[in-house]
Amino acid sequence: MKFKVIGAGLAGVEAAWQIAQAGYKVELYEMKGIKRSPAHKTDLFAELVCSNSLKASRLESAAGLLKEEMFLLGSLTVPVARGCAVPAGGALAVDRDIFSKRITDKIKSHKNITVINQVVETLDINSETVTVIATGPLTDGALAENIKSLTGDYLSFYDAAAPIVTAESVDMTKAFGASRYDRGGENDYINCPFNKAEYESFINELVSAESAVVHDFDVYEGCMPVEKLAQRGLDAPRFGPMKPVGLIDPNTNHRPWACVQLRRENAKGTMFNLVGFQTNLKFGEQKRVFSMIPGLENAEFVRYGVMHRNSFINSPKLLNNDFSLRSNKNIFFAGQITGVEGYMESAGSGIIAGINAVRRVQGKDPFVPNSDTMLGALCEYISDESVTDFQPMGANFGILPPIEPKIREKKERYKALSQRAVKSLELSIKSM
Repeated sequence: MKFKVIGAGLAGVEAAWQIAQAGYKVELYEMKGIKRSPAHKTDLFAELVCSNSLKASRLESAAGLLKEEMFLLGSLTVPVARGCAVPAGGALAVDRDIFSKRITDKIKSHKNITVINQVVETLDINSETVTVIATGPLTDGALAENIKSLTGDYLSFYDAAAPIVTAESVDMTKAFGASRYDRGGENDYINCPFNKAEYESFINELVSAESAVVHDFDVYEGCMPVEKLAQRGLDAPRFGPMKPVGLIDPNTNHRPWACVQLRRENAKGTMFNLVGFQTNLKFGEQKRVFSMIPGLENAEFVRYGVMHRNSFINSPKLLNNDFSLRSNKNIFFAGQITGVEGYMESAGSGIIAGINAVRRVQGKDPFVPNSDTMLGALCEYISDESVTDFQPMGANFGILPPIEPKIREKKERYKALSQRAVKSLELSIKSM
């Protein structure tokens, strides 16, 4: 069997590294040197195109836990990042040029990795090749069309997404569970009711909040940012995503003046998204303004709303939890094209794809960490067939199963979740 990895970004270098470290020859295809995407500035591998921060380093954070799990699985990028860190408080930030150069040098000097500078336009899907596609969120041209023909369900643009909060952070003394007109289960939606004064105060802050930089794409009417809708008139949201019809607040036994509905985001019901609240507000403004919603005063936001271009596949319909394609298990996807969001999340998915590409050839069962680990939870998220409105997701504690009995103090809860995850992964590694 032959191994190919397409793309030498964070996901691709991790996938190639895992294959090579397992003792197999692998071809790593990278178009840099011939062509660059608009986001890239150098010909180095694993280029950090935005921030130089890899987020929090402490183990008791979601980002720190993710990096520790990757390190335990033999990551290439994590130890390199730690070796070229720059002062950044509690975050792991790197000198981006040194980071990419060290990654490039390690890849090019590995005896089992052959780097091929080529613009890949078609995929080799024959039975003698195991391919990892790690071409990133700006995949375009002939290759994008080839992926569309292969998957049959390729999402061209990620234009809008609403914020997501953890279920346990919603104040249920103010909010209540119910579906409109009692159609569906009471646990399908959480409702945050407003009286008239609360609503008008909220709308005033919403329309005056600061937006992020406007991007160069058209926004469809169905993806209208909620702040733009509010600018059309005070009552516009109340007759749109905040309509209260079909709902009775059990605290008042009356219909609310307005209502924000939260919809279950995952099968376990640990995360809910704000229905109709796609937004282009800056993250800090989202936290400030959306915390005015009754019941969300102390909400934990695991993802803020975003609006930008970003190509990705509809992974829950297409991928297994080992990142292999359901219709062809010799093809793996990795990185942001799968719907994981963030530098280390992309790299982590490359690790899982690389490990399982090798196990595929070896005739072994896939290796997928338990869902109580951060990597395992991400594997579960991208392959969860119950997700109908799939949007990219980064590492956060909301995707992990809760600790029982519940730990109320957030710092202690995160510490317990991290300790459980590390122990779980260590046991899984021993049984590989």
